[in-house]
Amino acid sequence: MNIKLQHIQMIRSHAESTYPEECCGIILGYLENHTKTVVEIIPTENAWSAESANFAPNTERSETSRYAIAPQDMLQIQKSARDKSLNIIGIYHSHPDNPAIPSECDRQYAWPAYSYIIVSVQNGQAGELLSWSLNDQHQFQPETIDTINLAT
Repeated sequence: MNIKLQHIQMIRSHAESTYPEECCGIILGYLENHTKTVVEIIPTENAWSAESANFAPNTERSETSRYAIAPQDMLQIQKSARDKSLNIIGIYHSHPDNPAIPSECDRQYAWPAYSYIIVSVQNGQAGELLSWSLNDQHQFQPETIDTINLAT
């Protein structure tokens, strides 16, 4: 994945601003020669409280350990991406006081074509940031992140 340092900073800042809850957002860009290039990061509200009924029952979870993007936000961003000739290429979210490693819940609800950037936030400070994608067995594999300079 190619991403500008500015986008990584946006994700880190969003994660710190929502601590101790998980942040989430959508990654827009394009795929060329099997490499995803990030063009835009769109922070979204963590809609877990409103959307949790659409996921497997787990009443002990909250925004501190789960995230959801409201379907209407996803649709609006998808339309906006189409207007810009971009695609949704991934989702990012944070793991407050946990490593930047996907959870089983992350794996269950992940979509094969997307990249998943996870940032660890320890005591309110963004730390390790990793990207993951699914293999053919629906298991997460680490994805290389290369920082790039693109015209804004």
